[in-house]
This record gives sequence, structure tokens and C-alpha cells, in this order.
Amino acid sequence: MNASLRTSSTSSALPISSALRISSTSQTPSTETGVSTPKSAEPVTFLEAVRRGIAPDGGLYMPVEIPKPGTEFWSSIAKQDFPEMAARVLNLYLSDDLPFSTIQRIAEDAFSFPVPLKALDDTTYLLELFHGPTLAFKDFGARFMARVYSEMANETDQELTILVATSGDTGGAVASGFYCTPGVKVILLYPSGGVSPLQEKQMTTLGENITALEVDGVFDDCQRLVKMALTDLDIQQSKALSSANSINIARLLPQMLYYIHANAQIPGPVTFCVPSGNFGNLTAGLLAKEMGMPKTEWVAATNSNHVVPDYLNGAEYKGRATIPTISNAMDVGNPSNFERLQALYGWSDAKLRSTLKGGWADDEQTRDTIQQVYEKYGEQICPHTATGIFVSEQLRDRNHPNERTWVIPATAHPVKFSDIVEEATGQNVQLPERVKECLQKEKNTIKISTDEMEFKEWLLSH
Repeated sequence: MNASLRTSSTSSALPISSALRISSTSQTPSTETGVSTPKSAEPVTFLEAVRRGIAPDGGLYMPVEIPKPGTEFWSSIAKQDFPEMAARVLNLYLSDDLPFSTIQRIAEDAFSFPVPLKALDDTTYLLELFHGPTLAFKDFGARFMARVYSEMANETDQELTILVATSGDTGGAVASGFYCTPGVKVILLYPSGGVSPLQEKQMTTLGENITALEVDGVFDDCQRLVKMALTDLDIQQSKALSSANSINIARLLPQMLYYIHANAQIPGPVTFCVPSGNFGNLTAGLLAKEMGMPKTEWVAATNSNHVVPDYLNGAEYKGRATIPTISNAMDVGNPSNFERLQALYGWSDAKLRSTLKGGWADDEQTRDTIQQVYEKYGEQICPHTATGIFVSEQLRDRNHPNERTWVIPATAHPVKFSDIVEEATGQNVQLPERVKECLQKEKNTIKISTDEMEFKEWLLSH
């Protein structure tokens, strides 16, 4: 099959090309293709987009065209287990690059843990995404990506360096997913004092091919340093670099899967209220919606870094300085994936605002929600999940309470924020055995400033 995209509105059997095109806010959008994205960078295959992480012009990769497999496909996958469903969905994007048998093997290995829906009441469910090795939803993308890189490493002898900026759970998930992967080194950048003690231990205690850089700044500084490195010609000529952040298309695609899985289990209309920081998780859900996943509405829930909810409510989008909060993984003042949201809806403010709603919770409201959920349902939840529940309570239609089911992704196990959760609920959070082992280890980090030249010199000398 050639590089042009084919889609089918009636059958899931047709292969669909995985060629990708760049999406970038720095260029004037083109209307030549079905998805209105700029063409300042040439289309590439999925594997090449994964390897690059970010496009040469600094933009993010998106599919040339979104596959729309039709109603038969959606009804058939509802009867399948998670890895089987995942392989069929991913095949719509990866069939040009990987045989279906390889995609099946990756899905079975990467998604080897449960993805339960837990009812709080008749119309509210938690989608528990924290049953993977590092107790956070980032395990889905990180484990999938690590196995894709393993496939790539089998075809080349060149060592690959993965750069990751993290405000919390991404670091631990990537460290675990890539630990001892042959031919791959991982460099994690995280804000000093900006992650929880457990999050820090998960990314700084493994060693081997994992290096942690403790940055004297905020997450946006870490993200800026990674983007600089991925587009700097001197660094590119010296090292083969990629990224495992949500800016990488390989992180985005597997995050569609749990929304598809949850939606298939609920008979009526569903509203997903998604705790959001860098907005990769939400973008993945909307990508599934645009594939034709039926009967969904979408809400973005943030903390005091509410630049996107403000935009969705009519304000001009403008990145801001990050505000530290107790839901630290969402402490992002200028989300990278916002440009993907724009590209997904043809760079039309009206289309994006009509598709996505938004709300936010401050720290006091987040703590109160953690307390109230425990008192009402006996469930301990992390601060990020609490923002989703708070916003869902603010936005749901009280006049028609049973018309829609609300699903809130529970993005992290409460143990990752045990001090906050225990203070709010008055109850200890039970420690899983692997958490106890991690907390007993010594962290090993390298401290750096936010200066780009300093980081460049460090990279080139290591």
C-alpha cells in the first residue's frame, strides 16, 4: 500500500495508512487535506515520527487523516478484551509499519493489567487507570512506546536517547517502561520540589540506562529544554534523539484505547471529564471521538493552571507562568498538546469550543472533593481525579440527571499523593508492596539550571 491514506466508513477490514503530517501553530493552516494542518514538514511514517518525537519545524505529528471504521467495527470491539481491542484499533494506524501479529504481541505485553470501571453511583464512574506497574495512567503510553522502540532497535545498531520532561507520573512510567531496553538511554527532566516523594523515587532509583536531571525550575522549563534539544542541529548531528512525552505520537495513540474500552461498556450517552495538564490524554480521547466512537461528550478539568478552560469559555488563548498546586502533574501553564487540539478541529475556535467544555478546581476545592468522595462513597482518590469529579459536579445537568453517564479517569493511585489524601480523609492509604520497595531506595539525580546552553553542553558531553 502506498503512502496515501485510505479510510472506510463501513468496514474495519481495510488497512489504513499510517503516514503522518505535521501540526504546528507557527504556520498558516492548509486546507488541502481532510485535516487542516500545515505542510511545512513532509509526511513521514509512524515509526519515523516516533523516532523524531518532534518535527523539524518544531510542530507535533498528527495523522494525515483520521480513520473512520464504521458502526460494525465499534460494535464488534465491545465484545473483545482490552489487548485484543487495542490491537485492532492500533492496526488502523500502524498497518503500514508493523504486521498485525507484531501489533498483537505489543498490545498483549504492554497492556497486561486490568482497566476497571468502578461505579460511584448510578451515573458516575471512575475509570481506574492506575493498575499498571507505576500506578498511573502514563503506563499505557510508556509501555507501548518502549515496545515500539524495541522493535525499532532490532533493525538498527544506533543507540537512541529518549528525552522526557515530566511534572510527575510520566517520569516513573517511562523509567519503568524503558528500564534496561537494549539500545535505548533515557534522560528524565523534572522540576526540583515539583513532584511527590514517590514520583521522585520512581524515576530516580532505577539507574542502568535511566538518568534523572533535577531542574531548578518548573515543568514548563523542563519542557522547553527538551523541545530545544529535539530541534537543535548541533545536538541532532551528535545524537539520535527522541522524546517519550505526550508530544510523541506513540504516547498519544495508546491513550485512545481506555476511552474506547470504557465507552463500549456503557449503553447510553457518556461524558468523559478528563483531568488535564499537558492535554495529551484529552487529545487522545477526542481523536477516538473523531474516529467515530459513538455517543460521547468531553470536558477538560484542570487545576489553577486553567488557561485552556478560560479559552473554552471565550478568552483568548495565552500561555501563562505555571502555578504550583497539590495536583502537580497538571501544573502546566502552556500545554504542548493545545496545538494538536487546534489542528484536530481545523484551527477553528468555534469548532473546538463547541466540542469541548472546561472547568477547574483550586486546591481547597480539590481537598474538599477528596474528603467528600471518601465520606460519601468510601473511595480514596488522588488530587487529579478529584479535579475531574469537582468539575463534573459543576457542569452536569441537574434537571436531567439520568440522561448521561459521567466517567472520570482516575489517573493515579492515591498512594502517590498519600500525604494529601490522608490529611483530607483522615485514613491511611494502603501501600502496595512495590511501592514499599521503591521508597526504601536512594535517589540518584544530577542537578541542572534552566539555562538552555548549559543543558546543551551537558547533552553533548554525555
